[in-house]
Amino acid sequence: MSGTDKLIIGGREFGSRLMVGTGKYASFQQMVQAIELSGAEVITVAVRRVNISDRSKESLLDHLDLTKYTLLPNTAGCYTADDAVRTCRLAREAGLSDFVKLEVLADEKTLFPDNEELLKAAAILVKEGFTVLPYTTDDPVVCRKLEDIGCAAVMPLGAPIGSGLGIRNPYNMRIILETVKVPVIVDAGVGTASDAAIAMELGCHGVLMNTGIAGARDPLAMAEAMNLAVRAGRLAFRAGRIPRKLYATASSPLDGVIQ
Repeated sequence: MSGTDKLIIGGREFGSRLMVGTGKYASFQQMVQAIELSGAEVITVAVRRVNISDRSKESLLDHLDLTKYTLLPNTAGCYTADDAVRTCRLAREAGLSDFVKLEVLADEKTLFPDNEELLKAAAILVKEGFTVLPYTTDDPVVCRKLEDIGCAAVMPLGAPIGSGLGIRNPYNMRIILETVKVPVIVDAGVGTASDAAIAMELGCHGVLMNTGIAGARDPLAMAEAMNLAVRAGRLAFRAGRIPRKLYATASSPLDGVIQ
């Protein structure tokens, strides 16, 4: 892919458009190998899984080369704006990052975002100088409101977290892409490489996933597959697909052919 085709979020440049999580792996070693094969440059970690009160104890951060990756702390497990804001402040005070993935969940069964609480938390964090990447529903109106608040990107779900269903509403994604000017990162629901490619072919600027890789029968092979799929989907989007037609069109020109 062209070296000029960079993903830019909050003034930061990234060569890879795939972001990956760190949970659900069989071991830290497998996690590290999968991240390397994915080609990702942005790694998201749940602040609740990092021992920020006693850094002398083993942490998943001990296994990551933070000179190679940009850390994206997330507020997974937070169900109120106050809890999410407090978690982000703790992450910054602990030296993790002020570049945060904001999650405010509505309930434990669906893990859908609570958009009312999400907007509230995003407004507070942006004012406090955080670079906010909010996980939201695929609602163009909510995405526009998040952009208006000052979020550096929007991260609409493709399907429920961990479901592997792929993008259930590609039409909403297209509307979101027309509605906002900040990067659109598909977050949640990617189950296999074709799901990631479809997201990129729609014009989304990136994809974030965890379960799709970590939950695969062979996480290392799937990490490499996702790497290739995101790159292929982006190339296909930039190349421009042919129009869909109901009937056949000859692939070889007939003009000038001797009858």
